[in-house]
Amino acid sequence: MSDVVRASGTVHWIGAGLSTGSGLALLCGAAERVRLWHRTEERAAQALDHLGLTGRAEPRAFTLAALTAELAPGDVVVSMLPAPEHAALLAACVRRQAHFACSSYVSDAVLEQVPAAEKAGTVVLTEAGLDPGIDHLFAHSLVARAREAIGDEASYSLTSYCGGVPAVPNDFRYRFSWAPAGVLGALRSPARYLEDGEETTADRPWEVTRPHVVDGETFEVYPNRDSVPFIEQYGLPAGWTPRTFVRGTLRLDGWLRAWDAVFEELKAGDDTRIAALARELAATYPTTDADHDRVVLAVSLDVRGDAGETWSGSYLLDLVGDEEESAMARCVSRPLSLAVRHILSDDLPSGLNRAAETAERSREWLSELAGEGLEFTLRVDQ
Repeated sequence: MSDVVRASGTVHWIGAGLSTGSGLALLCGAAERVRLWHRTEERAAQALDHLGLTGRAEPRAFTLAALTAELAPGDVVVSMLPAPEHAALLAACVRRQAHFACSSYVSDAVLEQVPAAEKAGTVVLTEAGLDPGIDHLFAHSLVARAREAIGDEASYSLTSYCGGVPAVPNDFRYRFSWAPAGVLGALRSPARYLEDGEETTADRPWEVTRPHVVDGETFEVYPNRDSVPFIEQYGLPAGWTPRTFVRGTLRLDGWLRAWDAVFEELKAGDDTRIAALARELAATYPTTDADHDRVVLAVSLDVRGDAGETWSGSYLLDLVGDEEESAMARCVSRPLSLAVRHILSDDLPSGLNRAAETAERSREWLSELAGEGLEFTLRVDQ
């Protein structure tokens, strides 16, 4: 592994969509220079004005060529673009020995470039938002606490559910806090998880939706994509036998019934029809500045030792948006900003990094997020 290229102090934030919030302001206070790249320079300037950051960051019109021309070794590129566009940005970073950060899951196209990034001394930081991101921090912290209390021989159930929902429930039981096409795409992806100790696959995740009580309130939850690789990522002891392990999506009670017509379309439609449906949903259920969203992230771990001892713990993040920013923007942009500040401090090694890869880092970052006003609660029962 090559030595990491020292951070230059310049941050390039690419995109100013629904998830860009106060994290960008925090970076403007920490970095020597911040550039916000958007579709046009005018749109970037308008976004900065909306965020109260006029004069604190430089607006730019984004093209990959224009960005590449301004990249210098040690700069940090923060991608708020859709995940399929990350690979091209990372390739530009590797060529220029700049660092890369995003809140998305690691894609195969990104993984393919990690060896070259390591050789170039480039940090590749992923899964540093809300989900994935804060959920990883919660899980690592719970596993470490349970292991200290119970030891290395036990059985366990771990559930991690996250969702962005309307703060005031509507008939549709949902508020789009990210692109409708992405929401529908996730629903069309099979989900793999563990239940009753057995690996299970749901081709249509919504068909295994079930009630889930969080802090006395009933929600509906379903598994999302592939949970199984996270058993290793979360460092669960080899001597722990899983009863349940599922990472999934949380919705308001009544969501399954309210979305019945959407599910019929998902079952029957081809890619063209689903793309059209996404546009129709965006028009029918627009997100407006008058709407306030709510983010709920609930991560729970229950462990039974071989001698009969038990331990259970849970983290709950439950935030409502306000006039200044949405809850989703706060919960995605603040942990991402924190991660970028660790790159600026030369705290991370070159190559692939995720938001949390050790219990120690989880404790550190959770403490820092709490200190910056991101509220969550921890409950432990022994």
